[in-house]
Amino acid sequence: MKFTKTIEVKNIFNKISYKYDFLNNLLSFGLHRFWKRKLVNLLEPLNGEDWADLCCGTGDLAFLISKRVSPRGSITGIDSAKDILNIAKKKSELKKNKFVKWEVKDVLEINDYSKNFDGICMSYGLRNLNNVEEGIKKVFDLLKDKGRAGFLDFNHSTRNSLSNIFQKIYLRLIVVSISRLFNLGPEYAYIEKSISNFPKKNELINIAKEVGFKKAEYRTICGGQMGILILTK
Repeated sequence: MKFTKTIEVKNIFNKISYKYDFLNNLLSFGLHRFWKRKLVNLLEPLNGEDWADLCCGTGDLAFLISKRVSPRGSITGIDSAKDILNIAKKKSELKKNKFVKWEVKDVLEINDYSKNFDGICMSYGLRNLNNVEEGIKKVFDLLKDKGRAGFLDFNHSTRNSLSNIFQKIYLRLIVVSISRLFNLGPEYAYIEKSISNFPKKNELINIAKEVGFKKAEYRTICGGQMGILILTK
């Protein structure tokens, strides 16, 4: 089952890679940029620090953080989907950004960066890992002492709440309908399924504390549609 999900998610992101940035902007009305900036502002990366952007996609967070940690620091963008990572690399070349290093690798299979990073971020990636608890534990192991991590993702709100109802309507009628125009309907329909299996706010906090994080804070944004989890080791 673990292997199956890994392949499924990788295939989805490879397939949507050519329209990923375009659809992100269209389907979020450009707000995803604001949410990502908010995450980075909460994490406060500093010049000279070493960071990782896990499940980095086309590199939005990596580029934001590189501005904060350069010229003395570093940022490593890691993703298992080769096609989407190639887009990040091309963007990096266009930006002439030499501070970001890119690696094709599954997050749960990272074994060579123990206690290597001052900070780690992830946007819309934790939900897609085979096991959320293993993902948070992996982040804990990769962080230096007193390191911090931040996760931006869809908020798994209470069933039948206004937020939950709106989320389902928006995903089904807007997101999936528009993605069908690009023959990507099944790939974007996966979002709702993945949210239903994603831990809720308090569950994420409990998992983080059980893993060993000293501080865990969760805040909702965009009317409860999105959530940001901030952890300190």
